[in-house]
Amino acid sequence: MTGFSIPDSQHHLQSKGSLIALVLLALVVGVVAGLVGAVFRITLERADRLRDGLIVWAHGEALAGFLFIIGLSAVATLIAAWLARRFSPHASGSGIPHVEAVLHGQIPPAPYGLVPVKFVGGVLAIGSGLALGREGPSVQMGASIAHFVGQMFRRDWPDCRVLIAAGAGAGLATAFNAPIAGAIFVLEELIQKFEHRIAIAALAASATAIAVARTPLPDAPDFVVAPLSYGAPETRPLFFVLGGVIGLLAIAYNNTLLAAIAAAERLRRLPVEARAGLIGAAVGALGWFAPTLIGGGDAITQRTLANIETLTLIPIAFLVRFLLGAISYAASTPGGLFAPLLTLGAQSGLLFGTACHFAFPAVDIQPEAFAVVGMAAFFTGVIRAPLTGIVLVTEMTASVTMLLPMLGACCVAMLVPTLMRNAPIYDSLREHTLKSERARQAKIARKQAFRAKD
Repeated sequence: MTGFSIPDSQHHLQSKGSLIALVLLALVVGVVAGLVGAVFRITLERADRLRDGLIVWAHGEALAGFLFIIGLSAVATLIAAWLARRFSPHASGSGIPHVEAVLHGQIPPAPYGLVPVKFVGGVLAIGSGLALGREGPSVQMGASIAHFVGQMFRRDWPDCRVLIAAGAGAGLATAFNAPIAGAIFVLEELIQKFEHRIAIAALAASATAIAVARTPLPDAPDFVVAPLSYGAPETRPLFFVLGGVIGLLAIAYNNTLLAAIAAAERLRRLPVEARAGLIGAAVGALGWFAPTLIGGGDAITQRTLANIETLTLIPIAFLVRFLLGAISYAASTPGGLFAPLLTLGAQSGLLFGTACHFAFPAVDIQPEAFAVVGMAAFFTGVIRAPLTGIVLVTEMTASVTMLLPMLGACCVAMLVPTLMRNAPIYDSLREHTLKSERARQAKIARKQAFRAKD
């Protein structure tokens, strides 16, 4: 007898046992990721309230108060960038491109020290007023927690990969109180194909993450939207037009974001902390004059969805947020893209819907409906993950009446950038991440070679 073969029935039992063990670990990952994500959200909310309170107080101190706000924002942003550079370079930026590169086997997972750096750096950066989202840090922290759990229970790389994907989905689910979107995001964006084991683990982790997060967080959608009608048949073509307009805006946003990153990197004579501090100072100055325009953007999105903003100010607010999002990301601090994208989508959708309301007064048009659809369409145009965008916005607004208009708008919003050969933003950022990683490894190798010579 030259070999030994395991009977098919035993293979089947081993496979079932392995999958059950993986799901149990995914549940553990969801619990921890949900708890960390919930605490992160709560801390960010308190940081926002503290910033707003300080700005109100500083207005009573005239010039000294103005300089205090600018200095505080600059220092907070500087420290966030320093933490990332000094302790965990992978913690800068969104973190989602890094997770994608890890899941595709292009780079190894980040050290576990990423979690505290991402947490503290994210609070400092977003709390100082940068237009960055909480989901990027939540996704990357969830992935890092999952890798730690996999290593602790001595799982091989295929199992660790499944857990990392599930942890990332749990992070997104917690960030936006959207468990289904978290699981879909894993398959559509992170993995970009359907894998049964990852699907099961992602669902398990997202479910437990939300169950844990909803203990300290409100059990309600992130945004309150008035009841929306299905709309007259005459309005349906308008949503396709909206998708085309937003598709062009998405191309402009991607190009602006990448241009801002390139411009910041050309200032190599300045340390990354100095660049971040300058951006933080500029955001602090903006916050002094327009405190409602800075930060992650949830409050802006809610006001837009409620259609309570002054109509003449919305185009100005859109332009400011459009540029602020790109500049904020160039600061190289922890922070994501999703929340600012949703704000821009709501603003552009409301502007388009209001214009249609005036252009076609005989048609019953709800501008708020276009704002909801605009959120999903802008997300799709930039990220190219339409299913995630549609489900995410539906869960965040608890509104299902706009599903059909979302399908049409997202179709065109994805078609336009694809035909114009504009790459999805995370593809571009992942290439940038890989390039930076190669440069970092080369620098480490040169230092080691220099030391060996000595």
